[in-house]
Amino acid sequence: MSEKTLTESSGESAVDAQPEASAKRWWILAVIALAQLMVVLDATIVNIALPSAQADLGFSDGNRQWIVTAYALAFASLLLLGGRIADLFGRKTAFLVGVAGFAAVSALGGAATNFEMLVTARALQGAFGALLAPAALSLLNTTFTDAREKAKAFSVYGAIAGAGGAVGLLLGGLLTDALDWRWTLYVNVVIAVFAFAGGWILLHNHRDAANSKLDVPGTLLVAAGLFSLVYGFSNAETHDWNSPETWGFLIAGGVLLTAFAWWQTRAAHPLLPLRILLDRNRAASFLAVLISGGGMFGVFLFLTYYLQLNLGFSPTKTGVAFLPMVAALMVAAQVSTTKLVPRIGPKAIIPLGFAIAAVGMAWLTGIGVGSSYASAVLPQLIVTGFGLGLVMPPAMQLATGGVAAEDAGVASATVNAMQQVGGSIGTALLNTLAASAATDYLVGKDPRNKLVQAHATIESYTTAFWWSAGLFAAGAVIAFLLFRRGVPEQDASAAPVVHM
Repeated sequence: MSEKTLTESSGESAVDAQPEASAKRWWILAVIALAQLMVVLDATIVNIALPSAQADLGFSDGNRQWIVTAYALAFASLLLLGGRIADLFGRKTAFLVGVAGFAAVSALGGAATNFEMLVTARALQGAFGALLAPAALSLLNTTFTDAREKAKAFSVYGAIAGAGGAVGLLLGGLLTDALDWRWTLYVNVVIAVFAFAGGWILLHNHRDAANSKLDVPGTLLVAAGLFSLVYGFSNAETHDWNSPETWGFLIAGGVLLTAFAWWQTRAAHPLLPLRILLDRNRAASFLAVLISGGGMFGVFLFLTYYLQLNLGFSPTKTGVAFLPMVAALMVAAQVSTTKLVPRIGPKAIIPLGFAIAAVGMAWLTGIGVGSSYASAVLPQLIVTGFGLGLVMPPAMQLATGGVAAEDAGVASATVNAMQQVGGSIGTALLNTLAASAATDYLVGKDPRNKLVQAHATIESYTTAFWWSAGLFAAGAVIAFLLFRRGVPEQDASAAPVVHM
């Protein structure tokens, strides 16, 4: 039901109804933020708990990666389907089913008695997350239509999407240290209770694409293509780039996604209408999310290793160490979406954010065996976080802004897919480059010497940080070339209707 209908049916004037409707929108934002936090947390919260889970359930080092990979594979491959389901059957329905399902399989994972049960729960988490994430983002896009309010809403959402990984590390450490590794999964049930109750009370269902049909061939092609792509990059971490399990799946993913793109030009009801991708600012925003997702793993993954293995931080202390970055990101998110982009436009702000993040990552390469957190890590984290805060929230807003209401779900799913694929690419590439750097450093040296080993490890971290800096620098150039000049104008004909 629209705001206009609500106002007419209650006999109130539009002016009188505005404060109540506005207040309701902010409660909806709180519900959406909770759901998004739950999805983003699970990309990293389990990582810190893995050693404890492995000791408890007795699975091998080789199987350990599947606890993370199972989630990523299901999430990435089903995102576009989840977004289209939200458009076809209603965003409230998709949101509530996603929240309830995510909570149920999280409880299943927390109660796991063996490896098979845990990995199945993680895969199901990814599947329900693929339904929940695009529904949440499309609800945000269709709930807020006022430019200033939408900017504020996206600053919150973008900050959660960008900083959720660091929060997951903190929460994972706290729960593992204070309670048990199982609570890194049980915590989702607690979050889901509030998200489900809020969604049930505040949201009303609306099917903007009710007259369309599901593109089954397109769904199969893109799901198989994204699965192959993420699986191929995951294999690059554990196997080798020369392994058929790596390049074979990467080639298959490329072929399948090419076939998907071709089919979308022929399908009567395309899963991903090409009109979504052909807007220049939107395409640039998708690429910005992809690049930032890839580069961020250079911060979270390798800096976590450095803090714990080299500086001796506990899991909880490691999570706390990332909080200044989270704070900087949230401040920049608010400034970029509400002040800078609306006045200057994305062509200046998003490249600037990438450039600042690149400086922060390059500065981080100064770490050494005996460095201190306060001088060699903290300032660099703040700079990097601020830079990413200028990139991710406005890019997410521009990627979903101005799409027709019936395409909001699939546009939102594309944003999430870009972040997930970017993360998979970044993890695989940076892991490979870091491992090669450590191996090269040990040539001609005594690998049994602990100091030599420590320096080899630092060499691997700094190599990953340099490549992350290069990725962000490339993002600055690409964003500057692709984004249009000036402030983006809201297309009134394509602006989503508010459904309360």
